[in-house]
Amino acid sequence: MTEPLSPAAAQPLSAGAPRKALTPLDDALAELLSHAAPLGALESVSTFDADGRVLAEDLRSALQVPPQDNSAMDGYAVRAADIAAAGTVLPVAQRIAAGQAPQPLAAGTAARIFTGAPIPPGADAVVMQEHCTALDGGAAVRIDRPAAAGTAIRRAGEDVALGAVVLSRGTRLTPGALGMAASIGRAELTVARRPRVALFSTGDELVMPGEVPPEAMPPGAIYHSTRFLLRALLQRAGCAVTDLGIVPDRFDATVEALRGAAASHDLVLTSGGVSVGEEDHVKPAVQALGELTLWQMAMKPGKPFAYGRVAGAHFIGLPGNPVSSFVTFLMMVRPFVLALQGAARVAPQPMRLPAHFAWPKADPRREFLRVSRNDQGGLELFAHQGSGVLTSVVWGDGLVDNPPSTPIAHGDLVRFLPFAELLA
Repeated sequence: MTEPLSPAAAQPLSAGAPRKALTPLDDALAELLSHAAPLGALESVSTFDADGRVLAEDLRSALQVPPQDNSAMDGYAVRAADIAAAGTVLPVAQRIAAGQAPQPLAAGTAARIFTGAPIPPGADAVVMQEHCTALDGGAAVRIDRPAAAGTAIRRAGEDVALGAVVLSRGTRLTPGALGMAASIGRAELTVARRPRVALFSTGDELVMPGEVPPEAMPPGAIYHSTRFLLRALLQRAGCAVTDLGIVPDRFDATVEALRGAAASHDLVLTSGGVSVGEEDHVKPAVQALGELTLWQMAMKPGKPFAYGRVAGAHFIGLPGNPVSSFVTFLMMVRPFVLALQGAARVAPQPMRLPAHFAWPKADPRREFLRVSRNDQGGLELFAHQGSGVLTSVVWGDGLVDNPPSTPIAHGDLVRFLPFAELLA
């Protein structure tokens, strides 16, 4: 029988204890990623179903692409030496479509050829059909514009050489990457197993949409938007999600939820309950069951971030406010779960764009401002940057990553992180 735990087991700070300095975001991320050893479990999936998965092998081509010289356009395959002058007329000796095997091209003749069709032996150029005139019902062709040797020919192996690594281990697969894998004949791919993530929230004020109509919401109650947000973010980052719903704001209920989730998941992700209030039970529950090694970051929004271990599972606690949870997930949780999958690249690549706004009230914490690109190539700021204003992440198309204590003047170049990359 499991002995009941109490909040005292967590050894909270006493009222008079000095507060620990907030951890800078880069330091916090480096520490977090130091714990993110790849899970190591692999599986084979159909190339059709591998979008977004992380490749667990170097993909080496067993053939060259294209397999032989082929035509880059519809036209006529010729010997360049035969069409030195405009107006040269040649008999059309054969017709070659994609997938057909051509005959050698005799000197002084042309072959009608279509895009992707193999170049016949002896031909060294393709003249596009717009530069030709068919004669005698297609039995002959007049070359109206000469072409040099090599024109409009895709060379064998110019895309992929035999034996080349076309996709490296750690690549997060995109539609283009799946097409590349298919182009070298791979019907199945070896990928990293999806991280198993248990998700739950705390907060007696939370109400699920559909449970209570808006006109009947009790005082202080809010619809639980963060649950929907985090579940979708986890799935986009390649995770298999178990949604455990809303846990009551009680220490014993939080301990039980953590203990059960940790038993069968790689990561337990929570929202709410990681601050320092009397109703914030997640932090002491984690400390009672395991350890907490990272807590509170110098970022805005998103200070109440926590990382630790519960039994054999990783634990990450996020703030309850939806925008704080959203931004902290993108900056911390997304790199972490990608690293669990062995992804080679986990951090976003910022762009430098001009600010078409002023931000004079610099915060000592690193700030992430919701912005949108305008038609002039600059960034406009959402008017309300509060951590509960979810409208800002719908209106915006990215974040400005602003260093601590750094005011922004109109026209300054700032670091822009587009949602197109962060949500991919």
